[in-house]
Amino acid sequence: MDSGLTVLQGGTGVANGGEVVHGYPHLDTARAAITALYKRLSPDGIRSYAPSVAPADVAFSDQDDLYLGTQRVAHALVQQLRLPDARVIVSFREMRHAASVELTAGPEYFVELNNRFRTHRRDIGAALAHEITHVLLHRLGLSFPGTRDNEILTDTATTYLGAGWLLLDAYREDRDSSQKLGYLTPEEFGYVLAKRALVFDEDPRIWFTSPQGYTSYTKGRTQALADEQRPPLTTAGWTGRHRYAKERRHALDHPGVPPDPSSPDASSPDPSSPYAFERLPDGLRVSFPCPTCHQRIRVAVQGRVRARCGLCGTVLDCDT
Repeated sequence: MDSGLTVLQGGTGVANGGEVVHGYPHLDTARAAITALYKRLSPDGIRSYAPSVAPADVAFSDQDDLYLGTQRVAHALVQQLRLPDARVIVSFREMRHAASVELTAGPEYFVELNNRFRTHRRDIGAALAHEITHVLLHRLGLSFPGTRDNEILTDTATTYLGAGWLLLDAYREDRDSSQKLGYLTPEEFGYVLAKRALVFDEDPRIWFTSPQGYTSYTKGRTQALADEQRPPLTTAGWTGRHRYAKERRHALDHPGVPPDPSSPDASSPDPSSPYAFERLPDGLRVSFPCPTCHQRIRVAVQGRVRARCGLCGTVLDCDT
């Protein structure tokens, strides 16, 4: 069984041990998950997940029959995640987590949803999206070691493959209660969703019904755009370019010697975009993460160059 989709909820507080976590504590794992998706599915495979699941296809009103509506939404998500021969059977019961799925050889998969979704029907699609992505990753043979990292992989895959905006839209907070589905923070969901939006030229802002989800997306989008504005990319800002130039000069003048952090002329690389210089027999090279798939790219330090990522195929203008 999948270990379950976490749900935080409460009247006088947040269940399951604390407040909703914010920020980017899982960002490195989410980026590694994006890389893993490109490696497993290929760029063409990733592009086959366009467009994202439409809000109308996963809408669920109180007037809909509970079981027929749940099966309709599950079918739409199976189609979005390209599982044409997967039959998802959904039931409801009292449980600690929001949902769980039984991973078998198929073709039938059994998903259990928390009884609270009987009366919170608009979030059924979010819970199903995470569980059905577990089915997809199981079939692909793609997993990360450890429950935490594997659940972050699942959240990232759900979002990057076009169904995870539902998870972010299920995040709501007010003075008396809060709800968040999934293991990524709201801002991390926004980040991954924005990374997808940049690749697929989508604007998910029009889909949100949750004000908190919308705000989290805008914060994550700012973080995602920063990935495309770091050295040695030509879109880097002045501060980053200045730091890069000093470190390049140090690498040229002192091969194999890291900068002295106590020196007034020294500057450490931005840890969120860790480019690194290395001297090879044919000259100095710089390596840095691709802003699309986060695979590392290595190019010669020789001024203006165009580099193509060997994994996702993104062409980047660089000033090395």
